[in-house]
Amino acid sequence: MKCTILHESRGRLRVHVCNVRMTLHRADVLEAYLNHHDAVSKAKVYERTGDVVVCYTGSRKAAVAALSGYRFDDPELDALVTSADSRRINQEYQEKMYDLVAGRVLRKLFLPAPLDAAYTVLRSLHFLWKGVRCLWRRRLEVEVLDALSIGVSILRRDFATAGSVMFLLNVGSLLEEWTRKKSLDDLARSMALNVDKVWVRAQGTEVLMPLTKVHPGDEIVVRSGSMIPLDGTVIEGEAMVNQAALTGESMPVRKITGATVYAGTVVEEGECVLTTKAEGGTNRYDKIVAMIEESEKLKSSTENRALALADRLVPWCLGATIVTYALTRNATRAISCLMVDFSCALKLSMPLAVLSAMRECGASHITVKGGKYLEALSKADTIVFDKTGTLTRATPKVVKVVPFSGRTEVEVLQLAACLEEHFPHSMANAVVREAKERGISHEEMHSEVEYIVAHGIASRVSGDRVVIGSHHFVFEDEHCSIPEEERQKFDDLEPEYSHLYLAASGRLVGVICIADPLRPEAARVLRALRGLGITNTVMMTGDSERTAAAIAKQVGVDRFFAEVLPEDKAAFVQKAKSEGHTVVMIGDGINDSPALSAADVGIAINSGAAIAREIADVTIKADSLEELVILKTIANSLQRRVSANYRFVLTFNSALIALGALGILQPASSAMLHNLSTIGISLKSMTNLIPEEKAQKALAEKN
Repeated sequence: MKCTILHESRGRLRVHVCNVRMTLHRADVLEAYLNHHDAVSKAKVYERTGDVVVCYTGSRKAAVAALSGYRFDDPELDALVTSADSRRINQEYQEKMYDLVAGRVLRKLFLPAPLDAAYTVLRSLHFLWKGVRCLWRRRLEVEVLDALSIGVSILRRDFATAGSVMFLLNVGSLLEEWTRKKSLDDLARSMALNVDKVWVRAQGTEVLMPLTKVHPGDEIVVRSGSMIPLDGTVIEGEAMVNQAALTGESMPVRKITGATVYAGTVVEEGECVLTTKAEGGTNRYDKIVAMIEESEKLKSSTENRALALADRLVPWCLGATIVTYALTRNATRAISCLMVDFSCALKLSMPLAVLSAMRECGASHITVKGGKYLEALSKADTIVFDKTGTLTRATPKVVKVVPFSGRTEVEVLQLAACLEEHFPHSMANAVVREAKERGISHEEMHSEVEYIVAHGIASRVSGDRVVIGSHHFVFEDEHCSIPEEERQKFDDLEPEYSHLYLAASGRLVGVICIADPLRPEAARVLRALRGLGITNTVMMTGDSERTAAAIAKQVGVDRFFAEVLPEDKAAFVQKAKSEGHTVVMIGDGINDSPALSAADVGIAINSGAAIAREIADVTIKADSLEELVILKTIANSLQRRVSANYRFVLTFNSALIALGALGILQPASSAMLHNLSTIGISLKSMTNLIPEEKAQKALAEKN
C-alpha cells in the first residue's frame, strides 16, 4: 500500500492512502488488518478522507512496514472483518436522521396547514396505539405518558405541539437505537479481534493457524484442557467433553468417532480430531453479540434498582400532571409535565455505561461476561492468586534434572516429556520444551494417559506404572519410595525451585527442578490493588512450603498456602465469602476451575486452560498483571458513573417537571430538553472511564 505521512509524533502516525478509492469494506479490512498486526497497538481508518491513524508501541520501522506491506482486495484478509459493519451502521442511521429532519422541514415549508394537520393525526395513531396497549396490559409505562401528551394536544387542536413532540420522540428513539447498536458493535468488534488459534492437521503434520482461516472440512486437533473452536464431527480419537455451558449437563459426555461436537465446549480428558462444519469466522460476530446480550441479563444490582425505580416513577409523573391541571386548569402546563419521564434516560444510560466499560476492558485485552461482575469487582476486598502462570511467568524453565535409581538425565527427561506432552499446563510445557532443546526424542511409549487433576499424570510403560507430579501425589497417594542410598541427594534438592517427581514401579527415578520466575510487575500490582480497595491478598499453590514462602516474600502477599488441592482453594474462597468478603480468584489451570467458579468474580488467564476460561467470569490476556489494575480501576469508575447518572437523571427531570408545572417551559421545549438530556447522558456514558492518555501511558509501561 502506497501512502503519505501527514503527521507524526512519538508512537503515532497519521497517513493518507494514495490512489485508492476507500470504500466502507476496504476501510474495515484495512483497520482489522492493522489491529491484528503485532507492531500496531491501535489503528483507526477514516473512509471519507482516506486517512489512517496508527498508534504503535514498538519500532517505527515495524509500523511503517505493516502499512507498506498491506495489499487491498486480498480475499484472505476478508475473514478478519466481522459480519456486521460498524461503518455501515453509521451510514444507515445517518441516512435515517437526514430523512427524518428533511421530511420535517419540507412539510413545514410546503405542506398546507389542513394536510399537515391530517398527517399529524395519522402519525399520532402509532403513539396512541402503544399507549392503549400498555393500559390494556395494566402497565403504566412511558408510552402512556407519550400517548396522553400527543392525544391531549390533538384534542386541543394544537397540531404544531403534537407534531413537535412526535418529531422529538422519533429523533430521541433513533439516536437511542443508534447509540445502543454502535456500542454493541464496538464491543463485539473489540472482542472479535482476540482471534483464537487452533491446530489444523494437513499433509501429516499439525499447523497452528488463526481460527478465521479455518474452512469447512479442515481437520482440527483438540487435546485435553482445550476448547472445541467450531461445530464438527469426530473422525479420530476419544474424549470426555464438558458441555455444561451449552446443555447444562453437569457430567462430561463421551465423544467417539462419528459423534457431533459443539463450539464452546471443552475437552476434559482425551484427545480427538474433528472435521469442521463451518468457516472459522462464520457467525463469530453473531455469537459474540449473543454472549453480550446474554451478559446484559446479568445486570448489576445498582442498574436493577435504577431501572425498577424508572418504572415506579411513571405513575408519579402522571400524578404530577393531574395535580398541575387540577391546580392551574392549564392544559399546556399539564402537557409540559407529561413530556418528561425518568425511564428513557435511566433505561438507556445505565446499560450503555456497562457496555462501554466492557468495551473499554476489551480494548485492554480483558473480556468481562456481565455487568454484575464489574460491580462485584468494585466491591471486592479479597483477591486470591494461583502462583504458577499467574504471579509467576507462564513459561517456567527446567534448570536441572536429578536422576535416581540408576537412571540417566536423558532417560528421566525422555520419560517425563513423553507423559507431559499431552497437557497444556505451563510446567508440562517446560518439560517438553527442555527435551526438545536437548534433542531428546520422546515418541509415545506408554498406554492411555490418566490425568489426576492438581496431582499429576499416571500411565504404563513396558507394563510398569509410571507417575509424575507433586510430592503429595507421588509419595503419599501413590506410596512411591526414595532409594535409601540416595536419600541425602534427595534431601539436598534446592528449595527455591519447584519440583516434579517422576517414579516408576513405585520407586523414584528422577526429580525435575523448575524455575518459575516471578513477574517483575507482581509486587507493584499488589500495591496498586491495595490502593484501589483490596485489603486482603492471598497466594495459593500446589508447590512446597519452602517454594511458596520464597515467592510470597518477594511479591508481598498477606497470606499464602502451599501444597493445596483444587478443593482446598474452593473451600478457602467459600469460607471467605461466608465471612462477608467479596472474593476475586485469579488462575490459569484446570485445577483452578473449582475456585474460579466459587468466587464472586473468577478471573482466568487467556493463555491457560480453556475450561478455566469457560468457567471464569473475566479473562485477561496477561501480557502483564497491570491489566488487573486497569480492570479494578474501570470497575470502580463504572460504579461512580452509574451513581452519578442516577443522581443527574432524578435531579434534572424533576427540575423539568417543576418548570413545566410553573409554566416556564412549553411542552415542545420540555420534550426537547428531556430528549437532549437523555442523549447527552447516554453519550457521556459511552466515553472512556480511564482517560485515553492514561491508558496509553499504562500500555507503554507494560511494554
